[in-house]
Amino acid sequence: MRHLLEIDDLTSDELGRILSIATSVETPRVLAGKGTALIFEKPSARTRNSMEMAVVQLGGHPVYIQGQEVGIDSRESVEDVTRTMACFHAIVAARVFAHTVVERMAALDLVPIVNMLSDDAHPLQALADLLTMRREFGELEGRTVAYVGDANNVARSLALAAGLSGMHFRIASPVDYGFSDRDADRIATAGVEIEVVDRPEDAVAGADAVYADTWTSMGQEAEAEQRRRAFEGFQVDERLMELAGVDAIFLHCLPAHRNEEVTDAVLDGPRSRIWAQAANRMHAARGAMAWLMQERA
Repeated sequence: MRHLLEIDDLTSDELGRILSIATSVETPRVLAGKGTALIFEKPSARTRNSMEMAVVQLGGHPVYIQGQEVGIDSRESVEDVTRTMACFHAIVAARVFAHTVVERMAALDLVPIVNMLSDDAHPLQALADLLTMRREFGELEGRTVAYVGDANNVARSLALAAGLSGMHFRIASPVDYGFSDRDADRIATAGVEIEVVDRPEDAVAGADAVYADTWTSMGQEAEAEQRRRAFEGFQVDERLMELAGVDAIFLHCLPAHRNEEVTDAVLDGPRSRIWAQAANRMHAARGAMAWLMQERA
């Protein structure tokens, strides 16, 4: 049984296979007549819409389930919720706070588990990011993606995905907001080398893609003012984008806090690919679920 909890669950060849399925003109109907449980402890517009439509395109029936409907570890244990869902569904996907939730689901090996986001990882977003860059540049090997901001779950998954694709990954974060030792070890264990710099200008210089994410993620609202102060000078604006490669693009996983981590001029400017990136969430999810079902067969 294969699961997708983080990008390094995949080999570089498997990662390439998922991207190929995502871009194929033929969609395998591997979920025909089957259900997919979509459990959301955290709400999300892009994740819900992309996953539901991806399931439909694969011939399946998506069932949206709010966290309070199943009461993970309050009404029922993670394990019992998973066993229940496996009675009805071919895939269980979960968007959760604690990464241990999807790990416990996968440990049962009943059906493929897809991490739609956890506090540690966002693999479906990273797949969409790669897909966006691949459609822009063609081959990814040798390209450079620069991440400016909090070394969060999105950054970790992107670093792993970039490294497994032969890309260079640079990151600039304020003091105390870089990768934890545990995340750095995880990235290194996957055989991925990253370049950590102090200044956004050093990260962006000559890069093919510049990436930003909100400084305050869901669940961190109490830290918002402290984070705004810490991230002063890390805004992606037109001046910073001018330091990137001549054909560089801008990426953001959304939602964006406009004119905070990135200016309107960049978000809505000619280098921005944020809406193509959002659309690719559906294609990436379709590729990932199709691959999981093919592996199960």
